[in-house]
Amino acid sequence: QLQLVESGGGLVQPGGSLRLSCAASEFNLDDYAVGWFRQAPGKEREGVSCISSSGGSTNYADSVKGRFTISRDNAKNTVYLQMNSLKAEDTAVYYCAAAQGFLSTSYCRRLLTAGFGSWGQGIQVTVSS
Repeated sequence: QLQLVESGGGLVQPGGSLRLSCAASEFNLDDYAVGWFRQAPGKEREGVSCISSSGGSTNYADSVKGRFTISRDNAKNTVYLQMNSLKAEDTAVYYCAAAQGFLSTSYCRRLLTAGFGSWGQGIQVTVSS
């Protein structure tokens, strides 16, 4: 099974920035669509952003459009989530996940949690003054 490891989380003040990384081992991540999801205490996991296997298509939740940017570096087998203008409501555990197959583009476009079969362990992002 594809193993994913997130890094780059932490504590940041409102208005600040963080860059999350999602690295894969033993498999070529460029065969997968990769999404970022988050879960705040007491809330359901929600989709944040996704990038297709080719990198040619990206999708964002309305709540992060214009502030977050997803990208991938297939040479480094890593997907990034650049988060700018962070708000307190962005506080959550962030997960990266991967989807493969002919439906992966649809899952990516819809940020459909159930469509992603491989998940990282999650990383905490806290936005607070």
